[in-house]
Amino acid sequence: MDRLAQIEVFVKTAELRSLSRAAEALGMSNAAASRHLSALEERLSARLIERNTRRLWLTEAGTEFYQRSGALLSDLAEAEEAVNAHTLSPQGLLRVTCSLSFATIYLAPMLPEFRRLYPKLNVQIVVMNRYLDFIEAGIDVAIRTRLHEPDTNIIVRRLGRMRRVLAASPGYLAERGRPREPADLEKHDMLVYNLAADPLSLRLSKGDVERTVRIGAALDCNDGQVIREAAIAGLGILIQPLYIVQDDIRDGRLEPVLIDWKLPMLTMNIAYQNRERLPAKIRVFTDYLVNFVRRASNNEIWSA
Repeated sequence: MDRLAQIEVFVKTAELRSLSRAAEALGMSNAAASRHLSALEERLSARLIERNTRRLWLTEAGTEFYQRSGALLSDLAEAEEAVNAHTLSPQGLLRVTCSLSFATIYLAPMLPEFRRLYPKLNVQIVVMNRYLDFIEAGIDVAIRTRLHEPDTNIIVRRLGRMRRVLAASPGYLAERGRPREPADLEKHDMLVYNLAADPLSLRLSKGDVERTVRIGAALDCNDGQVIREAAIAGLGILIQPLYIVQDDIRDGRLEPVLIDWKLPMLTMNIAYQNRERLPAKIRVFTDYLVNFVRRASNNEIWSA
């Protein structure tokens, strides 16, 4: 830092042809500026500036050093401006990881308008249900369904809490019948998301009454879209967030069952690395995503 300060004092003095004006421009005392200049000349073992009571001029060595050090400070300023541009103005590449369902239902529809607002920012979506390591995978933002991160350097921002439903195709229900009580699920073919916490145990509530049911899996899978398609084809009863199957329920491809019983809400979070200065690309993306999801959904699906 002292070396940089010495060079800054010298360059500003050479530009302004005055040590006192250089000190004022750099926000330091005349004495401090004089000490920096003297230390620089002593370190270089060369006289850089000559002065008398009327004027100041550069020596031959000072002229050559000014040309080189001035260019150095200019390059440094450009580097800082480039970093500030990335911090303050969203640009470059933003890598986002989330499930296929979330990418299909929310990210893909929101990106056209988002890109119109931020044309210098390119988005890369890494579809993955398992949780990638931020640093190893080069991830900027992750959308996850877990409350806490094991790494204390990860910031978690709640996106919302989602309702989950039990649903099956009309054909399956016509053949196998509708479950009337939670215990009836033990007799049905269940389509299970195997990355859920304890996926073969369902906890349902109705008012003050709670029931926990152990189920078997006719299909277990790590992707909600595969489970959804299997349910539509008549393979069994799925347990999924409502946002994934809302259109299928509306259009009659799936029918909810045990509608008087509620499953625990599922929390969806946005996660990103803790940084002293949050890059603008992360800030604008996460703000836009939160607002988009809440505009695109209703209170029956998401709760802020």
